[in-house]
Amino acid sequence: MGQKEAVDKLGCEKAFVRLLRADEIECRVSTINERGLSLLLFKDARVDQKILDETFTPFGWKRSHQIIDGNLYCTVEIWDSEKCQWIAKQDVGTTSYSEKEKGQASDSFKRACFNWGVGRELYTAPFIWIGAGNVSIQKKGRQDTGNQQNTGGKPDEG
Repeated sequence: MGQKEAVDKLGCEKAFVRLLRADEIECRVSTINERGLSLLLFKDARVDQKILDETFTPFGWKRSHQIIDGNLYCTVEIWDSEKCQWIAKQDVGTTSYSEKEKGQASDSFKRACFNWGVGRELYTAPFIWIGAGNVSIQKKGRQDTGNQQNTGGKPDEG
């Protein structure tokens, strides 16, 4: 994609990639206490790969990983045919609670994709709070769990 296509009349960058669809967004409990719980919206690495393939073709992007100061970084590169070179964006991953190495590789990849705009709209998603009156919160050992009750609202429309 050339620079002219990436910049509109006002000089602002246009989106390189499409927005996420509802079926590509997942959620998990972020915090939970006796007053209720909050949900975190996220995407997984398969969504990133799919969007990069759709936007740049499977041969128009590549990823690599490297360790810098003990942290795993992912570099996602996009081929710029106008400049005849790869353009790179990089980010670091954090360790997950399960599968340490795989989680860190996946997280660094997803973060690098955010740098290219994939799923960036999740950063501006509204705070989602479900009050204790609409959820059943139960103590299980040292961890609380929540089961959402039907609040009478409309189901998400795709």
